[in-house]
Amino acid sequence: MKPIGGYFELADREEGKNYPHKEGVSLNTGRNALEFILQSLGNVRKVYLPYYTCDVVLEPLRRLGISWEYYHINDRLEMVDNIAVAPNEYVIVNNYYGIKDAYISQMAARYGEQIIVDCAQAFFAPVIDGIKSFYSARKFVGVADGGVAYPFKNGLSVDNLSWDDSSSHSEHLLIRKEKGPEAGFAKYREDEEKLNDQPMRRMSSFTEDILLHINYECVIEQRRCNFALLENALGHLNMLNIPHFNTYVCPMAYPLMVENGVDIRKRLIENKVFVPKFWPNDSIPEEMLGPAKLSDTILPLPIDQRYGIDDMDRIIKIINH
Repeated sequence: MKPIGGYFELADREEGKNYPHKEGVSLNTGRNALEFILQSLGNVRKVYLPYYTCDVVLEPLRRLGISWEYYHINDRLEMVDNIAVAPNEYVIVNNYYGIKDAYISQMAARYGEQIIVDCAQAFFAPVIDGIKSFYSARKFVGVADGGVAYPFKNGLSVDNLSWDDSSSHSEHLLIRKEKGPEAGFAKYREDEEKLNDQPMRRMSSFTEDILLHINYECVIEQRRCNFALLENALGHLNMLNIPHFNTYVCPMAYPLMVENGVDIRKRLIENKVFVPKFWPNDSIPEEMLGPAKLSDTILPLPIDQRYGIDDMDRIIKIINH
C-alpha cells in the first residue's frame, strides 16, 4: 500500500520557476527568521500570540527575554479577543494552513506596524508591503531547513552571520527517497530535534540551491487541485469554516475539523495516510483550549504535490468508511 503524507523526501532539481522569496532575508530556520525580525525592532516589551501555535516560536522570545501572552481564536481560526496593543508590543497572527490570506490582510490593516505574520504554514502567501512576516520552506518542499524574514525598516545585516550546514540534519530526506517514510521516520524525528535552539545563521547553500531549482507553478497547481477535491467531498463534514477558494494562493494541507478526529486519525494512519498533529501544546492553560483541543479535532490532510486524484479518492474513502 502506497504511503500518503508525512515528511518529504529530498526535492528533485528541476528548472526553477517563480521562487517566491528572492527579496526576503534567507536564514537557517523559520523561528530564527522571527528572531531576526524581533532583533530588528529593538525594544520589544511583549508579544501576543494565539494559543494554537507551535512551541518553537517561543524559542526566540525566551532568548531575547521578551514576555508573551496568548489570545483566543474561533472556528474560523481568527482572533476572538480585542487586544489593545501598547507601544513596543506586537501581535503575531498565523496564516493557518495557508488559507488565511484574506484574514491576514484585514489584520494587517488593523494593527499596521505592530503585527508580525507567521507564514510557517503559508509559504506562498503574498508579502504585504511594510508588514513584518516570516516563512518556512520545509512544510512545502523537500528541504531540511530554511526560513525567510521580511523585517522591513531593518537596520540589521546578515553579513556577519555564518552559513548554515544542512548535512547534519538532512539524512531523513535521503532515506525517505530511497526506502520510504517508515524507514526514515526515526531519523526524521532526530533531525527535527536538531533544529531546536539553533543559533541564527544564513540559509545553507545546499538548501538555497534546492529552493531555486523547484517548479513552484506546478507545486501550487497540484496543491490547489487536491485541496479542491477534498473540500468538494468532505466539506459537508467539516466543522471548520473554510475560506472561499479564491481568497488564498496555496494551501499547506486540508484542515478537516471533526469531533471524532482521534478515531479518524487512527484509521488514516492504519491505512498508511500519515496526518500530522498541530500542535499538542501542553504548556497552554486548560481553560484556553475550549471544549476540545484543536490539535485533536483538526486533521491536516495531505494535499501536496506528490499526490493526485487517486490518492485523494483513497483518503476520502477511508474517512467515509
